[in-house]
Amino acid sequence: MTTFKVAIAGFGGVGRATASLLLARRARYRDVYGADVRLVAVCGSRSGAVSAEGLEEANLAALADGLSGPAFIEESGADILIEAGPSDFRTGGPGLAYLQTSLSAGRDTIVISKGALVHSGRELRSLAEGSGAILKLSGAAAAALPTIDLMQHSLKGCEVLEVEGILNATTNYLLDAMTTRGIGFDEALREAQRGGFAEADPRNDTEGWDTACKLLLIANFGLGADLAMDDLAVEGIQSVTTERIETWRGQGLVPKLVGRLWRESGAIRAAVGIRTYLPDNPFANIRGKDKAIRIVTDAMGETLAIGSGKEPLATAGAALKDLEHILVAKAG
Repeated sequence: MTTFKVAIAGFGGVGRATASLLLARRARYRDVYGADVRLVAVCGSRSGAVSAEGLEEANLAALADGLSGPAFIEESGADILIEAGPSDFRTGGPGLAYLQTSLSAGRDTIVISKGALVHSGRELRSLAEGSGAILKLSGAAAAALPTIDLMQHSLKGCEVLEVEGILNATTNYLLDAMTTRGIGFDEALREAQRGGFAEADPRNDTEGWDTACKLLLIANFGLGADLAMDDLAVEGIQSVTTERIETWRGQGLVPKLVGRLWRESGAIRAAVGIRTYLPDNPFANIRGKDKAIRIVTDAMGETLAIGSGKEPLATAGAALKDLEHILVAKAG
């Protein structure tokens, strides 16, 4: 039986959910892959826990100060890093230093936060290629909604001609509430914040930046493009008024915030903005916090996937799906 030592950097809600799910699945890893998967280290921004023999749930209740940072992960002896920290696509921090160190050392790495991949994706891909590390990012690229996996596995060998995605749960909830219940943007946002799935500062979501980040990851890591945020036209929903909603309703149209990729003159183009759909279009019926992606290929035609997992468990599940892909590649 092969031993795999896992570390988690970033220990908020998603990091903790990932740790708990990993510990609960250890018997599966042994039975299916012949792999002894041990969680040897976890850390937040200032504290952490470590055990060469493997941490248990009881060890995660109280973390020790000072156990944090890329050097702490290195010293833990982990074979695999799961990076689940806060995300800032403008600076790449705080995850960027963890990813640079991990990939440079040849450590297989699973990324949940988007910021470093958007900010320094080209560098990180190059580090992984140079060291032979596996770099996986399902949790960052729309989590429970399969995106890159569809392209790399289900649609392998096809040329992707177009991608269209409802990639942000918060904005889909807001537009759906405004459209189906006739409430205003501010009221819908307060409702989402009370429900715990809209941030106190929701601008990355409502201004379209979260959708743009996910779209860039799909383009660059799924399609081999080399796009930067400046290459995208980005529109959000913050300016959507009740009057605009009523106009669309009168025209029989349903608005959605959509990220779109398409090929033009031999290059991949990208944009984020509001698109409207007739009621019989599948995208018009993506409700509440659900997400969806439509991929058009040359040989397999059109594929549609809808994701509706509950957070943070859904993102943890996406990250551990990546872990199982690594076990397939490395176990035995």
